Amino acid sequence: MSELFDEVDEEVRRDQLKKLWDQYSIFIIAGALLIIAGVGGWRGYQYLEAKKAAEIGAAFDKAIELSEQNKHSEAEAAFNDVAAKAPWGYRMLARMRAAAEVAVSDPQAAAKMYDDIAADSSVGGDMRELAKIRAAGLMLEKTSYPNMVTRLEPLAAPSATFRHTARELLALSAWHANDPTATRKWLDVIASDGETPPSLRSRAEALQALLPPVAKS
Repeated sequence: MSELFDEVDEEVRRDQLKKLWDQYSIFIIAGALLIIAGVGGWRGYQYLEAKKAAEIGAAFDKAIELSEQNKHSEAEAAFNDVAAKAPWGYRMLARMRAAAEVAVSDPQAAAKMYDDIAADSSVGGDMRELAKIRAAGLMLEKTSYPNMVTRLEPLAAPSATFRHTARELLALSAWHANDPTATRKWLDVIASDGETPPSLRSRAEALQALLPPVAKS
């Protein structure tokens, strides 16, 4: 009797499964196809993104080669092309490199390009600060000391990433403006910072030696 009941139960289960399959098979098949299509689409997306990244990387390397061959106009065009097509990381690097190529022949135009990067809120903080530093470096002998202070004083703060370069540029700008007091101020800041790079410390000491002696009271 137990075997008979087992066979009946098995038959009932088969009938129930068949009814479920007949009722829901279309949804099961559709779900499976969607999963297969999703996996295939994701794999395709990954392949296309990897292919695009490889192409952008190759274009960026080609632009660097043009720069190293002193073909600055061609390099600028190549970097601008990368900046127009590339994802964010390459785009920012390409914009910075394009400005560097322009700086060879037109420092003021390059400074404007760096200023545009510095003013772009979509750019990361460190990159914006670096753009400000590079713009200021190009404008060092073309702009006033007060303007340099406006540009660079926030970047010379104790915790700023590029504070060492900012302080040196401010000292040089003050020196060009024949302002020994301001020059000494920034040289003292450079000297008092224990993390000042040795090369910068040496340059600061050399500039200090060029200043007139402080008048004794």
